[in-house]
Amino acid sequence: MGVAVLCGVFYAGVGRNSPKKRTTAEPVPRQSIPSHEEGVYNTVAMELRGAVVILFALFYSSSLSVVHTFQMKSIYCTISDSCDCDFKPDVRGLEWDLYRNLYGQHLAQEVVSEAVGDFIRKENPDRPLVLSFHGASGTGKTLVSSMVGRHLYGTAMSSPYVHQFIPTLHFPLSDQVQQYKMELRRWVEGNLTRCARSVFIFDEMEKMAPGVIDVLIPFLGPDYVLFQTNYRKAIYIFISTAGEEIINDLTLKTRLAGQEREDIRLQDLEASISQAVFNNRNSGFYQSQIIAEKLITFFVPFLPLNRHHVERCARRELCQRGECHRTDVVEAVGGAVNYTPQDGQHFSSTGCKSIPAKVNLFL
Repeated sequence: MGVAVLCGVFYAGVGRNSPKKRTTAEPVPRQSIPSHEEGVYNTVAMELRGAVVILFALFYSSSLSVVHTFQMKSIYCTISDSCDCDFKPDVRGLEWDLYRNLYGQHLAQEVVSEAVGDFIRKENPDRPLVLSFHGASGTGKTLVSSMVGRHLYGTAMSSPYVHQFIPTLHFPLSDQVQQYKMELRRWVEGNLTRCARSVFIFDEMEKMAPGVIDVLIPFLGPDYVLFQTNYRKAIYIFISTAGEEIINDLTLKTRLAGQEREDIRLQDLEASISQAVFNNRNSGFYQSQIIAEKLITFFVPFLPLNRHHVERCARRELCQRGECHRTDVVEAVGGAVNYTPQDGQHFSSTGCKSIPAKVNLFL
């Protein structure tokens, strides 16, 4: 009986007229902004989907057996494009992925796993989770953002609920700041309306024109109201090289003092990174109220990598090619990377970014 009613609602409107899922998370400014007619249509479609959700909830809370409940959920997810059906957080998997595949980044491992885990466990968080990754190129910032998406939706950038913005692609002109702000606000709001659990990744923040990102201020705090959506369930990740000098300097001082890099604590760097990014004219966060109003949950430092970490990256690359036994290639790659400072050669100047190319060279 329940199945018949549920399917009846679907064929009455949602299934026949529901818009298709997007297969890409890449935003295309202007073209992606819906017209007024599309907005009305989407509102109607949302109301119809809401009816499906209500019916499903009623049957879910009834005295159906566990098997029947599972069947009802399967049917609901078959006919619905709700992101709740794709949202399958695997916090343990994220923790293991960070531990196994992220090298030399104890701060990122601890902060990201705990922050994401605590946030996901809250049914109604009081504000979004906002993470800002900082460090030199090749230290794992983009890798970690992909891990977060993959362990929330099973895929990373291919999920329609994980959205990546690249300034040189989406906001290339410095004289179009006001236009970009309007488009970005409408685009984020539209995706939040579609999926409260959206993940937004802003890469290369050091290349974004100052002022654009401040349009997100209402979405990052606890007070903004978005119709039919708990926007506080969203996750925002900002990625930048801004602040790398401070991070590298402290890491070098720690090493020269004979201490372990694992002795570096988040509180040793977070305030300094925040101030450096805020005052950096080449940062998208320059004089940003997002920082001034303390809307970023955590500034996450990514430390520079030494030769040991570089060789681990090379070994992982080789294993992915079925060549785990080639220790000669691992040593050759470790010796071919440029290290800084030149007199001590402590840290890779490019992290692990050039490792695939160097493996190709020696394999």
